[in-house]
Amino acid sequence: MNCKHFGSCGSCGLYEIGYEEQLKQKEERVSGLLAPFYQGSLEVFDSPTDHYRARAEFRIWHEGDVCDYAMGNIEKKGAINIEECPKVIEPIEKRMWKLLEKINASTEVLKQRLFAVEFLATTTDECLITMLYHRKLDDVWSAEAKELESELNCKIMGRSRKQKVILSDEFVTEKLDIAGKIFTYVQYESGFTQPNPTVNVKMIEWAIKQAKTVGKGDFLESYCGLGNFTLPLSHYFDKVLATEISKRSIQAALENCTLNGVENITFARLASEEMTEALNGVREFSRLREINLESYNFSTVLVDPPRAGLDEGTIELISNIENIIYISCNPETLARDLETLVQTHDVIEAAMYDQFPHTTHVESGVFLRKK
Repeated sequence: MNCKHFGSCGSCGLYEIGYEEQLKQKEERVSGLLAPFYQGSLEVFDSPTDHYRARAEFRIWHEGDVCDYAMGNIEKKGAINIEECPKVIEPIEKRMWKLLEKINASTEVLKQRLFAVEFLATTTDECLITMLYHRKLDDVWSAEAKELESELNCKIMGRSRKQKVILSDEFVTEKLDIAGKIFTYVQYESGFTQPNPTVNVKMIEWAIKQAKTVGKGDFLESYCGLGNFTLPLSHYFDKVLATEISKRSIQAALENCTLNGVENITFARLASEEMTEALNGVREFSRLREINLESYNFSTVLVDPPRAGLDEGTIELISNIENIIYISCNPETLARDLETLVQTHDVIEAAMYDQFPHTTHVESGVFLRKK
């Protein structure tokens, strides 16, 4: 069938139904999975149907001297060219086609062995473009790419095996209005960011609504990333301990604290399992030598795990904390984890966030309080 995002790929039938029906089907799916644990109404947060995605990666397909954006053919024969992409936000869309035009107009400097292009943009019109190559990049490439930066009013990086060429910056700076307050986030090219800014704000505001019911106390967050939830929620707690395994994300989180004037957050580079070991006193970490874990009295924890959900140790740890905010990118593993968590907690609120319209992917959240 013809997909308005990717042409004729035959991979889904989502465009045979309208967005409202798609949203209803997702709501029914999430409600069904949560039904054994929660009988209340599911709060549903929809997405813009177009221009919603702030990061994207496109394969570059070479046909003679012409380059096109493409996706793999579902039959694994060649590729399908992309002629339009209304899913990306406007700061990407207005540049991506000009970029392709410049690549095709270039000598071999820009197009030779170019195999993919990544875009990272903000709602404030910043855009970082990363061009990926199967060859070493030289000063000639840098000079031509630098001119392209000026023409497109963007930032450009080049990557190849064991090489990263930064022409200006390797990040963009996003500003989001969250619950009436502007938060500034530095977002690095290689770091994780929430892809849908509109729905991301709705997710954070939903979490804030739960935090407001808690009162004070200390706040624990696992999988904190660049501080997406951490910064706004920190205003509702005394002290915050946030953990993340990625060095780049921790670096961004620290920068974001400074940018937003937040001083009550301590970040620790720990995996979820390591956080559990540290807080249970099972193992000491040199990374925590300047952090007094015993000084924290956690009233609330937020977890936002990968699709695999929570490990057993983390579930056991958070089961001892009064309030749990669980953000999930996989409702199936959320339902699995709730089978254990409802032994100690009640599900008070539940929500669904449509981060990825026109796909089967859906995110959800639950707020639990100790029995």
